[in-house]
Amino acid sequence: MQKGNTNSNAVVAELIGASKKFKSGNVEIIALHKTDLTLKKGELLLIIGPSGSGKTTLLSLIGCVLYPTEGCVCIHGTNTKDLNDKELARLRRKEIGFIFQHFNLVAPLNSEENIMVPLILNKLSKESVKQKVSQALSLVGLAQRKKSLPKQLSGGEQQRVAIARALVSDPSIILCDEPTASLDKDSMEVVMKELRGLTDSGKAVAIVTHDFRLKEYADKVLFLENGKVIEEKEEK
Repeated sequence: MQKGNTNSNAVVAELIGASKKFKSGNVEIIALHKTDLTLKKGELLLIIGPSGSGKTTLLSLIGCVLYPTEGCVCIHGTNTKDLNDKELARLRRKEIGFIFQHFNLVAPLNSEENIMVPLILNKLSKESVKQKVSQALSLVGLAQRKKSLPKQLSGGEQQRVAIARALVSDPSIILCDEPTASLDKDSMEVVMKELRGLTDSGKAVAIVTHDFRLKEYADKVLFLENGKVIEEKEEK
């Protein structure tokens, strides 16, 4: 697949010697060894590895959901260790959109209402919320499904609503945890084309997966095993 080119090498997220360790009783578990990583504007990064390899830990560090045990995570040049909880929460809301394997849509809410949630948290005006939600729905081709409940949508449509929810706040970084694992082949292709399109428009996209079929959409692929980066490849 032809990759896009945004003519920009701006680094939006960077890990510098970042690691993550957890304790279970007296046992220390290294979820991620010291890792250096850059994620650039207009780049789709694929993070591949088996279960327990540290993929989700790495994604959580980029998304500022976890603090590194050692090293640092920088978003747009700002070391997140220098931010207090309120500032970090604001950065996540403004700069980072999350897309999950199981969509995480709220069952009693329709597509439009699910997409509104991040905007309501950001305390935007009703008119601004309505406009942004309409734009997000149009971008993923679901304007005609705005009143549909999640149970009335196919798996692919639910994931596209989740994509619209992630991008409605116009974040610079989109993080995806196994976004195609619950989808059939046709739906997977639709969703990946959506994510590729977001990348080509200038977003930085990182996707955790075990599915090697997604490599054709990537600019860069990172292979993890036992909490270590074992290979990094630029895709042509």
